[in-house]
Amino acid sequence: MLTFKALQRNKTLKYGVPMLLLVVGGSFGLREFTQIRYDAQKIMKKLDPTLEAKVNPQKQSVILEEEYQKMKDINLEEWRNIRGPRPWEDSKEYQEQQRSRQGKAA
Repeated sequence: MLTFKALQRNKTLKYGVPMLLLVVGGSFGLREFTQIRYDAQKIMKKLDPTLEAKVNPQKQSVILEEEYQKMKDINLEEWRNIRGPRPWEDSKEYQEQQRSRQGKAA
């Protein structure tokens, strides 16, 4: 009984040990919660195949070949550069002007 009362009066055991347990236990608890957060972000962050291929160099060659095939099929001899409307221009009015110019040229 005498030792129990002596332990109750000891300030290190009364205040220090609970504080130490709180700090150490809190760090383990926070580690678990942050791990859950990162796992959830990993699940939510699935890449679509085109972006994944851009990141992964092994799949990048496949995409380059597909783009080459697309470019091979396009007729570049009849291609014309058509300027789009500027932000300060009315786009509908500009489109009408472009259509009228194309009608005159054809």
